[in-house]
Amino acid sequence: MASTEDPVYQIFSFQDCKSSPDPIFELPAQCVTPTPAPIVIDNGSFQTRAGWAAPGADLDSPRMLFRSVAARSRGAARSETQIGNDIPNLEPLRWLLKSQFDRNVVVNFEIQELILDHVFTHLGISSEGSVAHPIVLTEAPCNPLHCRQMMSELLFECYRVPYVSYGVDSLYSFYHNNTQRNLQPPHTGIVLSSGYHCSHILPVINGRLDAVNCKRVNVAGSQAASYLQRLLQLKYPGHLAAITLSRVEELLHEHSYTAVDYHEELEKWRSPEFYDREVHRMQLPFSGKVPGGCVSVEERQERRAQQLRRLQEINARRREEKLLQDQERLDRLMAVQELLEDGLLDQFHKSLVELNMDSAEELQSYISKLQLAVEQGRQKLLHSDGAEGRTEVSELEQPMDEGDGVALMDPDFPEDTLPEKPTNVVQPVFNMAEYHQLFVGTERLRCPEILFQPSPTGEDQMGLMETLQYVLARYTLEQQEALVSNVFLTGGNMQYPGMKERVERELLAMRPFQSHFKVTMASRPAVDAWYGARDWALEHLPAGEGGAAEGWISRQDYEEKGGEYLSEHCASNVFIPMKIVKPVPARPTEACVTTLTPTGASATVTTVTSAPSCLTEAADVSMVTS
Repeated sequence: MASTEDPVYQIFSFQDCKSSPDPIFELPAQCVTPTPAPIVIDNGSFQTRAGWAAPGADLDSPRMLFRSVAARSRGAARSETQIGNDIPNLEPLRWLLKSQFDRNVVVNFEIQELILDHVFTHLGISSEGSVAHPIVLTEAPCNPLHCRQMMSELLFECYRVPYVSYGVDSLYSFYHNNTQRNLQPPHTGIVLSSGYHCSHILPVINGRLDAVNCKRVNVAGSQAASYLQRLLQLKYPGHLAAITLSRVEELLHEHSYTAVDYHEELEKWRSPEFYDREVHRMQLPFSGKVPGGCVSVEERQERRAQQLRRLQEINARRREEKLLQDQERLDRLMAVQELLEDGLLDQFHKSLVELNMDSAEELQSYISKLQLAVEQGRQKLLHSDGAEGRTEVSELEQPMDEGDGVALMDPDFPEDTLPEKPTNVVQPVFNMAEYHQLFVGTERLRCPEILFQPSPTGEDQMGLMETLQYVLARYTLEQQEALVSNVFLTGGNMQYPGMKERVERELLAMRPFQSHFKVTMASRPAVDAWYGARDWALEHLPAGEGGAAEGWISRQDYEEKGGEYLSEHCASNVFIPMKIVKPVPARPTEACVTTLTPTGASATVTTVTSAPSCLTEAADVSMVTS
């Protein structure tokens, strides 16, 4: 027998979390002595994480986590810039937000400098002119040399740091999780990383990144959020303003999931029972008052009295402000007139020019008008104070200043002529709460699916697993077996439920029959990069003054080898220096000159010059003696 019970609906409310400003921490003593502890900064395109690489239970997690955005109005000072958690609500300032990133590469170094200032200040560093701590900083895979050069210049020239180490965030996470799993280095595997702006496939062979076969997919969390926002705004055109990007990101992080079999999952959503059970109803904020409802006579009178008191207060405050302005201007003009009476003509004419007046007669005319205006303003204030006991009708009949009557035209001011609705008429029931609900159904799985099928968003490129298959095909069979034996998932956009199972299913269809593979998810996909960088910094502390430690760039290295120089380590990019060969300027062609040798024989000197496009040698001079 079929059940007649009503289905249980899942109704959720938006959290609309507002951030609180970051506190300014005190500099821990163990971070200063015996040697300055490194500062670890995971410079992510969505979120920045910063903390200390120092032993201690209170220092084993990032002290600062904030959005990588800055809000500053045009022409505002640097001190007025709001950064990260200083912005309680991003939506009102969305049009002012600026990031240091273009995709996942740092290009806006003015914003980057502001964010580094914010980090160093809140970590408790108060030294003047320099930061005496080594810096561990994450960068994008295959980061352009120019971007690294600008970052090194900012750190060494502006902050005068002693050492800098660059590493790839997903490789730090790979390093951290392999260490937790007690895998012996060197590690071999393939990293699937998906962040806010793009996703990467990074093959690691014998502990080093194979940069030649790295691939990037320009689909990640920001594209999924924009896609979900477009879907919901098309579905609910009456709630366009309420479907903000912050709420969409909350939907994506808290209510979305990855389907193991996308088409099979969509077929399930065709069932009404499955839909009612799995759809998430998101409750938007709303007001319980229904427009045009019945209002009693007492309520209208009380509302009218409140409106009248509010208008009286506004008008009185406006008169007082105008009286103060007129009095200040009158005092200033009287001071100028006293200069004339005292015989100070030079100062008097200079003051007239500042006031944009031509003569003393014009000044006297302005003084007379202001005295009259001040006297009238005082009379009105006295009149309004003495009329407080009058009735509401007499208050409405009082004369008001020009423009005061505009305030009475309030759209919320009730009309006395509203018809009374009979009580016996049945009003239609309108559920305001249900009208302000967003039914999020198939959107929960359609948006994470663009990581595997980017075509719904208009991106003409391969998905993540198709790109993985292309990368694996570039290796031998033995190398493929070693790589797929350690498939590692990391990044904030990999946290959807079902992501690991989906990757395993795709690999099962991709790999040969009865071949083996292993997929591992990072323990904390969003923050493991910071923990990996901290572990690496604790194990590879920089050497003493003048020493060259693996993975660290010293100030001497920066000055000798340039800003684009990179000291490689297990979690870094591969340093490929850019070789620029300067052309040798060509010499002018000289004519053949015949001279006499000391024995009287003639000699011919032939000068052969290189062409202007030659990049190897200068001119060759050969002597032929006859």
